[in-house]
Amino acid sequence: MAGRCAFRTIEHQPDVCVVGGGIAGLVAALAAARRGAKVVLMHERPVLGGNASSECRVPIEGASRAGQLPHMRETGILEELCLENCRRNPNKEYSIWDLILYEEAQYQPNLTLLLNCTCLDAEMDGDRIRAITGWQLTTETYHAVNARIFADCSGDGVLAPLTQHPFRMGREARSEYGESIAPEEADACTMGMTCFVGSRKHNTPQPFEPPGWAYRYNSIDELPFDPHGRAEIEQASYRLGFWWVELGGDRHSIHDTEEIREELLRIALGVWDHLKNRGEYGADNWALDWIQFLPAKRESRRYVGAHVLTQGDLESGGQFEDVVGYGGWTMDDHHPAGFYSVKLGQPATIYHPTPSPYGIPYRSLYSDTVRNLMFAGRCHSATHAALSSTRVMGTCATMGQAIGTAAAMAAARSLLPGDMLDYVGELQQALLRDDCHLPGVAEGVSEAIRTARLSASQGDAEPVRDGVRRQVKDDPHAWTWRPGDRVACEFGTHRRVDELGLVLDSAMETEIILSHYNETACDRVPAAMPKQFRVEVKTGGQWELLQKVTGNYQRFVRLPIGRNVDGVRVTLDELWGADESRLYAVALS
Repeated sequence: MAGRCAFRTIEHQPDVCVVGGGIAGLVAALAAARRGAKVVLMHERPVLGGNASSECRVPIEGASRAGQLPHMRETGILEELCLENCRRNPNKEYSIWDLILYEEAQYQPNLTLLLNCTCLDAEMDGDRIRAITGWQLTTETYHAVNARIFADCSGDGVLAPLTQHPFRMGREARSEYGESIAPEEADACTMGMTCFVGSRKHNTPQPFEPPGWAYRYNSIDELPFDPHGRAEIEQASYRLGFWWVELGGDRHSIHDTEEIREELLRIALGVWDHLKNRGEYGADNWALDWIQFLPAKRESRRYVGAHVLTQGDLESGGQFEDVVGYGGWTMDDHHPAGFYSVKLGQPATIYHPTPSPYGIPYRSLYSDTVRNLMFAGRCHSATHAALSSTRVMGTCATMGQAIGTAAAMAAARSLLPGDMLDYVGELQQALLRDDCHLPGVAEGVSEAIRTARLSASQGDAEPVRDGVRRQVKDDPHAWTWRPGDRVACEFGTHRRVDELGLVLDSAMETEIILSHYNETACDRVPAAMPKQFRVEVKTGGQWELLQKVTGNYQRFVRLPIGRNVDGVRVTLDELWGADESRLYAVALS
C-alpha cells in the first residue's frame, strides 16, 4: 500500500465507463458520448482498435462474410469509420487507420480517453460497481473511475473476476444447451490466438535466413492447410500471414499468453522459411516487413448475462423481441490444438452454417447479477458455439453501438441497464435512426416525412420513406438518381424542421474494410457515393439554397435546418465516379 501511495491518483466521475478500446469498446464509447453522456474510455494499449489495430491487423469481418453476401455490411459508427479510412488512407497503411480511430476518440466531445491504462481493481457497493482503478504506465498514474454504468469491452472480460461475476471459459457440454456442434463433455478448451507476419513484394529476389530458434518445416504435410489455407498458399498471398498459425485453445488463453506468443513466433517464422526456402511458392521476391508481437485472441472469458446466446438461437435467426444487433458469420469453430490439429488428423476449423443475418438480443449484453454492468465484444454472454460466430469484429461493433446507446439513455433517466429492457422499443428506434440495422425491425419514420407530398425529377421516390435503409433480399428499398436529379418533400403548410438526414450509397454490395487480403477494398471512396449535392428549403412559395455540400464521402449525413419551412429539396450534383447512385432514406426531424 505504501508503494501505491507514492504515485498520484486522478479521479473521474463520468456517466459511463467503457473498459477496452477494441472495435466494440470504441464504438460503445463514441455512441454514448454522442448522446450526451460523459464517458471515460480506458484502454490498456497505445492504439485503439484491438485486433483491428496495427498491432494485430485482423480484418473486420461480419455478416457480409468478407463481401460474399451483398448488402449485409454493418453500418452505424463502424461504417462511418471505414468510410473515413477509405477517404484518407488510399495506401492502406495501418498506422493511418490507428490515427483515424485515435482522433475520433481523442477529439470526441464528452469523451475522456485513457490509453496505456490497465484496469486492475474494482470496488463493489452491494450488487453494483462503485468504482474501478486503472494503472497508466506512461504517466505512472492511477485513474479511479466512479461511474453510473460500466461497460466491459476488454475482450478478456477483466471485470468478471474483479467483481466476482459469473463467467464461462471453455466449451459447454452438448446436452447443456442442446448444441449439436458442442463436445459430449464440457471442457476448458477455447479457440486459440494467432500471430501474423506481413511481407512486401520487391523487384528483385529477397533471401530469408530464419533465426536459429524458428521451427523448420520441410514438408507441406507438416502444415495444417485445409482447402482454404492451401488455396491461400498457392495464390502467393503473402501480405498478411495465415490465420492457421494459431495456438492456445488447449491452454489457458489468458495466463499462458506470453508462452503462447513465443511458440507462435517460432511457428510463423518457420512457415515463412518453408515458403521462401523449402518449396516453389512464388515467394522469391517477397520479404518480411512486419511481425505481430501481440497475439490476436479469439476467445477467453464469456459473461453469463441475462440471456446466454446459443447455437440454436443463431440457427433460428435470432428472432428476439429485444434485438439490438446482428451477426451472420458462420460458426467458425477453430480446433483447440490450432496449428497442431494436423497431427491429430483434424481440420484447423470447421465452418458450421448460420443464417445471415441473425439477431442478437439486448439481454445478452447486460448483467442481472452486477446491476450496473454491461458487456460487448467477444466477452458477451454466449456459449462457445455461438461465440464462434459472434466474435468477429463487425458483429462486435453492432453490440458496442447498442450498449453505448443504451448506457447513455439509461444514465439520462437514472436507470440501470436492465431497466432499459422496458424501453427496448425506444432503444431500437434510436439505433435505427443512427443508421444501424436491426433484422426484422423497421424504422418509425417521422410525421413530417410520412405526411409530406413526395416528388422526384424521375421515377418513384417512395422507398426513401419506407423505414428500411438498405437492400433486403431483392428489394433495394432505394430510389436511383443521377447527377441533376432531385427529390422534394413539401408539407402544404409551415412546419418546424430541425434536421435533415440522408442515407446515401456507400456500395453496400462490396467490401470496404481495411484488409491486405483484398487488393481493392477500402483504397478509395465508393464510386456511387454522392460527392456534391444541394439542400434547398421552400418558404413563401420560393426555393432557396440552404447548403451546398461538397466533398462528401459518408453514407449517413445529418444537416441542421432549424427553422419553419414549407418544404425541403435535395439535388444531386456529382458522384465519386459512378453514373448513378441509390438514395436509401430521407429523414426529417
